[in-house]
Amino acid sequence: MRKRVVLASALLACSSLAHAAGFSLMSPEIKSGGTMPKSFEFNGFGCSGENKSPALKWSGAPAGTKSFAVTVYDPDAPTGSGWWHWVVVNIPSNVTELASNAGAVGGANLPAGASNVRVDFGFAGWGGTCPPQGDKAHRYVFTVYALKTEKLDLPADASSALAGFMIKANKLGAASFTAKYGRPK
Repeated sequence: MRKRVVLASALLACSSLAHAAGFSLMSPEIKSGGTMPKSFEFNGFGCSGENKSPALKWSGAPAGTKSFAVTVYDPDAPTGSGWWHWVVVNIPSNVTELASNAGAVGGANLPAGASNVRVDFGFAGWGGTCPPQGDKAHRYVFTVYALKTEKLDLPADASSALAGFMIKANKLGAASFTAKYGRPK
């Protein structure tokens, strides 16, 4: 009997993994594992890009998804805690993409109901790539989260860390890809 219970548990775990594996995220402007174009670089702090957020598309969200959140995080930033480049919350469940430059400060390019959260640059919106000159190329982790709640109740001045905590507390599933960006000396 014990072998049947173990086998049933293994089959259930595999079916859950197969469902989670169907949730995917991509960008028509950035290849997963590739190098990001300069247009997504920040304009400030010695960087001279266009500070435009890339278009993102996702599919295969888990059943029960009531909203989405999107984050972009640089784990290689020399801060001891990484760097949050973009956090968007309260994306309605019927939305499956963000247009190019959706991260403009002020949120005018976001879907109705969605909002940017303050990132490590100190404002709410896309804060582009801007690794120190001469550093090894940094990794930028793009993630979409399927959430079990329609809205995250965050204060207007919430930090990315607080938003990240609330996102993970309400997560049904997540899909990610990573791209790189560096600036030569």
